[in-house]
Amino acid sequence: MDIKRSKGIALYHQLEKILINLINNDHLKENDKLPSERELCETYNVSRTTARQAVAELEKKGYIYKVHGKGTFVSPKVYKQQLLKFYSFTEEMKKLNKVPSSKILSFNLIDADEIIASKLKLNENLKVYKITRLRLAENEPMMVEITYLPETRFKNLSVSLLKKEPMYDIFREKYNVNITKAIESFKPILIDKVEAIQLEVKQGTAAMNIERITFENLEVIEYTTSIARGDKFEYTVSLE
Repeated sequence: MDIKRSKGIALYHQLEKILINLINNDHLKENDKLPSERELCETYNVSRTTARQAVAELEKKGYIYKVHGKGTFVSPKVYKQQLLKFYSFTEEMKKLNKVPSSKILSFNLIDADEIIASKLKLNENLKVYKITRLRLAENEPMMVEITYLPETRFKNLSVSLLKKEPMYDIFREKYNVNITKAIESFKPILIDKVEAIQLEVKQGTAAMNIERITFENLEVIEYTTSIARGDKFEYTVSLE
């Protein structure tokens, strides 16, 4: 794509579109260094002012970020999630043409303590599955999920099952679960040391703590807490 000296479209806007196209098509990848203003001027035969305006627009729209003393870099891609209906990580990644996967970090059958029993509407000390999973897209860590499931509703659930199919597919196909609604709450947090190792980011990085309670009619069948990378997800709600 070349810069066209037409009166209709500003030169900086044309340059901005060229750079966005390079980013969207992975010619400029996440965290790649953007060419300097001087290099942009030479490559596209534009003025320093035009290059500076284009870069400013890219930064304003979140395509790039600046590091003092080091330069300008391509921002990590963000997965936008509209909170309009029930969704699953696996299905959302597939819609974005990303290959989803999960790594089971732990799988235990435990006694429900007061908090977990309250969330699942169970009596204390009843058995629940506690499953910790690392969710990935294109083999890149996206979030850590800790899921609690009542053992009475999911008899004989196993690691081998979870490795074969997505969890919600197992719910539907093996246990005839009919999810009727889910309630989610969101809270911004800073990633701790363990989560930083799991998600391959720095400790103290911004993240979102997501709590989900899933229902089958009046029965709670799942309680999950997730730590989602703040640099990878954007959640939006449509208010009508």
